[in-house]
Amino acid sequence: MKVEFINPFLSSMLNVMSTMARMELVPEKPKLKKDDIAQGDVSGLIGMVSPETKGSLSITFDAPLALATMKSMVGEAPDEVNEEITDLVGEITNMVTGGAKRMLSEKGFEFDMATPVVVSGKDHTIHHKSKGPIVIISLRGEAGRAYIEFSFDD
Repeated sequence: MKVEFINPFLSSMLNVMSTMARMELVPEKPKLKKDDIAQGDVSGLIGMVSPETKGSLSITFDAPLALATMKSMVGEAPDEVNEEITDLVGEITNMVTGGAKRMLSEKGFEFDMATPVVVSGKDHTIHHKSKGPIVIISLRGEAGRAYIEFSFDD
């Protein structure tokens, strides 16, 4: 796993949450993930392809953090994860990947990115399409946790 791919996504995630939702998330130590079970309740997954590699990124929110993010961004939120929340997670996934794509482009890496797919529900699965290891970073916030996962072909 190339760290030069991970840092732009992590930086973009922290920036999006700080500027759009006025929330500070604290990243914890990266870990290798061994299964496809999501750590949180609602996930945005996006595939990426470049001439050098292919991979995917997922951003998963605990339900309380997803609801608090919507409340912070639009002033109100539903009581539980619904279509509005899944749309929001898809949009955040788009914003994070767009920011990371710009940073990667500045380093000479050009990625084409797919449209995000959003999955929700307890113990839902995330299937990364690459053959590389899955790295997960937990991001701690006041309202709950988000998890960012990366997997790229070696």
